[in-house]
Amino acid sequence: MSTLCIRWTIAPAIAPRPLINCNRCGGLKPYQCCGKFRVNANGKRIDVWLIYRCVDCDNSWNFAILERRNRRDIEPALLAALESNDPDLVRRHAFDGAMLRGRAGRIEESPGVTARKELLDGEPGRATALELELRLEGTTPLRLDRLLAGELGLSRSRLQALDNRRRLTFEPDGAKALRKPLRNGLAVRIDLADRSLF
Repeated sequence: MSTLCIRWTIAPAIAPRPLINCNRCGGLKPYQCCGKFRVNANGKRIDVWLIYRCVDCDNSWNFAILERRNRRDIEPALLAALESNDPDLVRRHAFDGAMLRGRAGRIEESPGVTARKELLDGEPGRATALELELRLEGTTPLRLDRLLAGELGLSRSRLQALDNRRRLTFEPDGAKALRKPLRNGLAVRIDLADRSLF
């Protein structure tokens, strides 16, 4: 029995957007990250915010990254990255849905993702089983069945048929994983022996 092992690294395509009560529009509106930090020094104390803008009126909202931190306590490389609006650092904070939800309360997440695939073991074309290791770079509301259907080119009804015939297994969530949002570290095994299901 030959198993093809592939790691899928899943990244949200669009950063989560906080839902903020906009004082210009007069209601709850999504705000999107503009890709810039605001660094403010007051003596030896530093405040850093990631700037968000209302999608309708361009009103700003500041997402606190550092508050009242002593300059000596901030690594020089981190401070330089914040001051230069380092794109990787902006992305890391903009895609941190849990932290954003903690500050804003409600967020709007997009189900769109990108999937990078890395062969870990096995030979394509000769495998009798496919093992997928899912790694998440950020949060997404996308369900596992939608991801698998899109990436494998199968309908969700075919996935359900595979699951009903016990050709799909999931760790750690078991059968309920198919209809749940993606989780980091989820392992999916697909038995490829019955080719008629594909």
